[in-house]
Amino acid sequence: MQAYLVLEDGSVFAGEALGATGRATGELVFTTSMTGYQEILTDPSYAGQIVLMTYPLIGNYGVNDESDESRRAQAAGFVVREACETPSNWRARAALHDYLAARGVVAISGVDTRAVTLRVRYHGVMMATITTDETPDEALHRLQTVPRYDEEDFVYRVTTPEPYKWGYNGMEPIDAPDDRYRKRVVILDCGVKWNIPRRLASLGVRSMILPATATAEQVLAYQPDGVLLSPGPGDPARLQPVIATVRELLGKVPIAGICLGNQLVSLALGARTYKLKFGHRGGNHPVKNLLTGRVDITAQNHGYAVDRDSLTGTGLELTHINLNDGTVEGVRHRDLRVMTLQYHPEAAPGPWDSRPFFNEFLALMDGRRA
Repeated sequence: MQAYLVLEDGSVFAGEALGATGRATGELVFTTSMTGYQEILTDPSYAGQIVLMTYPLIGNYGVNDESDESRRAQAAGFVVREACETPSNWRARAALHDYLAARGVVAISGVDTRAVTLRVRYHGVMMATITTDETPDEALHRLQTVPRYDEEDFVYRVTTPEPYKWGYNGMEPIDAPDDRYRKRVVILDCGVKWNIPRRLASLGVRSMILPATATAEQVLAYQPDGVLLSPGPGDPARLQPVIATVRELLGKVPIAGICLGNQLVSLALGARTYKLKFGHRGGNHPVKNLLTGRVDITAQNHGYAVDRDSLTGTGLELTHINLNDGTVEGVRHRDLRVMTLQYHPEAAPGPWDSRPFFNEFLALMDGRRA
């Protein structure tokens, strides 16, 4: 079945339907990751976005039952150059097409993804739609009437409706016992990837995952040894209630932030954020640790960044920078027990260079500087 990818600037790319049929609309972004498409599709930070894979062959190792990063597919749509129809891997349980169809994800293959990527790099991210039941003109007209990505609060759509725990056996009810764990951490779920509590559990840490709407009082009622602010989608400056909660928690408990969590901490302390032209998404971004001089290759997925100049007077110290464009990749507070990263130390399938972040968070909860 023929499908079309239509961009808000009027560009049209024809291809073949992949996954579910119908229409998908969202902000078009690209990721340079060569693997991890199942994790990308289920990453809550991609809510409201159509994801384009720059690597030309996607689906060659299939999909499995263990690699989801949340309860459902989160990406609004999916764009690939070529989708493998006959995956080969001992873990594979289905092909990419069947996975997408079962989860209602409208996708398109056979697109010149190089041309689309260059267009996004030149013009910046833009709204787009994938359609299997309209003409390009009809799709463009509809696209001009939908809300823009920046106008919606996706965090409240992806956050957990009810609290739950995560431990050695994975997801557990909120009343599960905690006696086998060395630490207790509350994760404020703005779009948490499950590999975050998995990594914490591997270090003997019990996670309590709470909705993004939880108050500081509700967080502290669990008597946590630390609080982790999760990644998530959308414009961080729109999340004023969450920022207020973070501000109230500062100084009362050690805090770590990942991706959106880094931005929330910075905003709570008076810094500013801004939207990047086309964002950082992929598994090959070099980041320098200014405290050690070490350079890590990192996984990233964010369309907003902290304004470096706005850190002055906040008490925050710049700890990591992106070597591609010099943007803020991590901060810590000079007096409060606060540490953050803009990239993803929980990256699955990788790279794993930044996994020591979780050990450093443990040290912070022990009252030590890593």
